Amino acid sequence: MSGNVTSLFRGTAAHSPSMAALTRESGEAGAGPVDFCIPCNPYFPTPAMFEEMAGRLRDIITYYPSSADTITAELCGLLELPPQCVAMGNGSTELITWIDHLLVRDSLAVPVPTFGRWTDQPMETGKRVDMFPLQESAGFALDLARYAEFVRARGTRTVVICNPNNPDGGYLHKQALVQFMDAMADRDLVVIDESFLEFADAEAEPSVVREAMLRPNVVVLRSLGKNFGLHGIRFGYLVANPALAGRVRAMLPKWNLNSFAEHVVFMLRDHGPEYAQSLHQVRRDRLEMAGRLSALPGLTVYPSQGNFLFVRLPVGAEGTVVRDRMLTEHRILVRECGNKIGSSSRFLRLVVRPQVDVHRLVSGLEQVLYGSRRGAAVPGPATGTGYSSGTAAVDRLVSETNGAGMRALAAQPAGPPGLAAAPAAGTGMPLPAAVPVAPAAATVGPMPMPVPAPQQVPQPAPVPQPAPYPGPVPVPHPAPAPQPTPDPVPPPAPAPYPAPAPAPAAAAPYPVPAGPTPPGVPARGGLTAAQVRGTDGLESVPAEGRPASRGWPDPAGMGRTG
Repeated sequence: MSGNVTSLFRGTAAHSPSMAALTRESGEAGAGPVDFCIPCNPYFPTPAMFEEMAGRLRDIITYYPSSADTITAELCGLLELPPQCVAMGNGSTELITWIDHLLVRDSLAVPVPTFGRWTDQPMETGKRVDMFPLQESAGFALDLARYAEFVRARGTRTVVICNPNNPDGGYLHKQALVQFMDAMADRDLVVIDESFLEFADAEAEPSVVREAMLRPNVVVLRSLGKNFGLHGIRFGYLVANPALAGRVRAMLPKWNLNSFAEHVVFMLRDHGPEYAQSLHQVRRDRLEMAGRLSALPGLTVYPSQGNFLFVRLPVGAEGTVVRDRMLTEHRILVRECGNKIGSSSRFLRLVVRPQVDVHRLVSGLEQVLYGSRRGAAVPGPATGTGYSSGTAAVDRLVSETNGAGMRALAAQPAGPPGLAAAPAAGTGMPLPAAVPVAPAAATVGPMPMPVPAPQQVPQPAPVPQPAPYPGPVPVPHPAPAPQPTPDPVPPPAPAPYPAPAPAPAAAAPYPVPAGPTPPGVPARGGLTAAQVRGTDGLESVPAEGRPASRGWPDPAGMGRTG
């Protein structure tokens, strides 16, 4: 297997090889490697649920599923959501595809690094993608005020935020997101991707699904496969006002949800407590795993609210080498992030797993990174590897920038259709910085590890910076007539986000609200607050003949018990 590992990864473009492909390549019977790559809930479904599905396997795969409307109605009864505001898809990637085709007009802004389909999908259909680089020096945190300024400077029509973000796990608090959504009320579309939000514990009710239903241009995307530990069953859903949700739902193919998805959705009503306990255990494991990894010399672990951790390898370690050796020598699969725009091969994304697996991961990293000077991955500077995202547009972007992630756009600030790079003020895409390793020996667990001396890593040539985006030209106004001097008034507090630029009334697709939609007043194409609470004919009622759910709170705080 060792001779084909790198080719397997290169052949899978922006993702990692499937577990089935790795198992076939190994030629060994039984389970594949320990999976620290695919961000899946390891505690759900429970063994009893798997036994029940196995007992129903013949019927599940023999017969057609029910309609998507039937499955969606059951899920909405469970989550207490109006079915008119929900569209279920065959995985979140199907919904991203339809959002791009139906709702993205000409441009899309997204912070990077992030989930690759948010950059690749719109570029594949000729949209301009404005990439806002998350800075390594800031721990990859997203500054919403600067992001809003960037969107306005670029004139981007669709805005995307992943919360928590993949691969770094960065989290934005609900109130800040709601303020951002309102600041972007003059954009065509705002997408909040909450695919990993169920694993967050930073606040009790982190989701903005109910706020999205009240607004005319907001879509929230949510995953089921990741949360329920069932990536092989492709299912997810979006929440929006009835007009937006209905547009997507009307275009989805018939029977786009399979019988496995139907069976799992109808099982969930009786397993709410087990699901909540699984999320609680993942959060505990995340804390324990972060502590174990942080003790490795030279390894940086970034804060995360997802079910994964983003780590930077010690100076000189090459991620592809570490990945291949972990797989061939220790049968552990990790996600090397060199093919994510805004990242590099010095970064790994490691899925949160039970402590027994984490012990095996740490032991393997110790041996690969520090085992001996001859066989360790740390001693020499990284040599670099080929970069391929799997789409011609991204490969062209990278080849034109030597992997730096930024094009020289001085002559054309807005960028050509289909390709755009996003500079932060005075910076390019975040490049890995050399971090000195402590010269003293360290011990993790029972194994003493000699720590290599600090090494000088050659610095890359500076990347040409684009000309700053021209600001508005001030317009002279006649001096006002003298007025009586009024009593001094305290200056108003600055707004957290820049106000929308004034536009002619005819050009605006809808009136820009001054603030959040008041209770009882529907946004255009949206719902009133009373309707969201379940009145006026839009209430979510459990499916006829089925008992009320046990242990399932509303989607804004789904699984918060424990």
